[in-house]
Amino acid sequence: MTPAGRASAAIEVLNDLNARKRPASVALKDWGLAHRFAGSGDRAAIGSLVFDCLRQKASLGAVMEDDGPRALVLRALVSAWGISVDNVDRLCDGSRFAPEPLTDAERAGLARVLSPEVPAWIRGDFPDWLEPSLMAVFGADAAAEGAALSVRAPVDLRVNTLKANRDKVLKSLARFEPLRAAFAKHGLRIAPRQGSARTPNVEADGAHGKGWFEVQDEGSQLAAAMAGAGTRDQVIDLCAGAGGKTLALAAAMENTGQLYAYDADRLRLRPIFERIRRAGVRNVQVLEGSVEAGLAPLKGKMDRVLIDAPCSGSGTWRRRPDAKWRLTEEMLTARAAEQAAVLDSGAELVKPGGQLTYITCSVLPSENREQIDSFLSRHAEFSVRPWREAWNSAIDVEAPSSADGSDEMLLMTPRSHGTDGFFVATLKREL
Repeated sequence: MTPAGRASAAIEVLNDLNARKRPASVALKDWGLAHRFAGSGDRAAIGSLVFDCLRQKASLGAVMEDDGPRALVLRALVSAWGISVDNVDRLCDGSRFAPEPLTDAERAGLARVLSPEVPAWIRGDFPDWLEPSLMAVFGADAAAEGAALSVRAPVDLRVNTLKANRDKVLKSLARFEPLRAAFAKHGLRIAPRQGSARTPNVEADGAHGKGWFEVQDEGSQLAAAMAGAGTRDQVIDLCAGAGGKTLALAAAMENTGQLYAYDADRLRLRPIFERIRRAGVRNVQVLEGSVEAGLAPLKGKMDRVLIDAPCSGSGTWRRRPDAKWRLTEEMLTARAAEQAAVLDSGAELVKPGGQLTYITCSVLPSENREQIDSFLSRHAEFSVRPWREAWNSAIDVEAPSSADGSDEMLLMTPRSHGTDGFFVATLKREL
């Protein structure tokens, strides 16, 4: 396909999203099935352009004074892909498969600079109704933090120390130019590609098949490390999902002790079995998903309980930008109820002197600090362990500042730490 054809396809997919209100990944898959002439490179480029439009939908629409799919795609080609206005003009020649020629208003929009006077939610590319929440966390930096959540994310890897070391994986993946992560002891990072360049499919690499590494954001790696799981500990990953943090815990425990993996949704657990085998993990017992009775024998016996709670996913907007525009207040309320329930369930499993680590991939206060404050009001036997203590016990690099300035709980963000948005609260059971 020509660049013009790819632009037209992106406009078509965005029109579909507006009409059918469904995830972008589903719309892109359906487009590919209906247009089988498009090669894998074409589909990847179209997907990248669609996601770039969604990442910066508010600011692109504001500067164009039009938030329709065509306006978003045209401006994204200039702002996100670095294509000159003249080249976009030439691309839109109205020929077969190409967008129609630019109007005078579109040319003006492509040359326009976003006014610094626009609201924070436009500069930060997040829904307007979330501005009070993000201002409460970041203050005057809300727009800058939002903007950092509105660009492409790198590919982060965690070296599986049960099978390999960082130098070995660096050599194996040298063609992708990975670098050592800034904070995570066993982390690697592949920089995000720009424009139509394809993101490396590292999971197709033989080293991944051998279990040498897992794809895992550096923030997720750090959060798992701060749980403090050690050799011979009794540990449970209470919202294990596909098992990313479970595998990180198993490696930290050096395949000793006992690690339980549980999730209320058994479908989410399904991929964990293959991942455990590939990683060479031997100390994990997967508990029957959705059967809470299976947790009863563990009450009061766990040294470490990790809760990667269900949340809005606002910290992953770089990777799932369409999710931020589908998020509603009702969805946040439902998530808050789920978070409170899983915290109460996890509290029962912690033995006296043990530790509960609460994690979300969210930057919203209702899912983070407010949730912990509410938990502490219900559970006097727990207290907050300052996050730097957990960091210094598990991570060799000097602790940075939390994105919200807190000394009690850690908030990581792309702008402040180069990670996805992650919140970590460490809670110690005193009695």
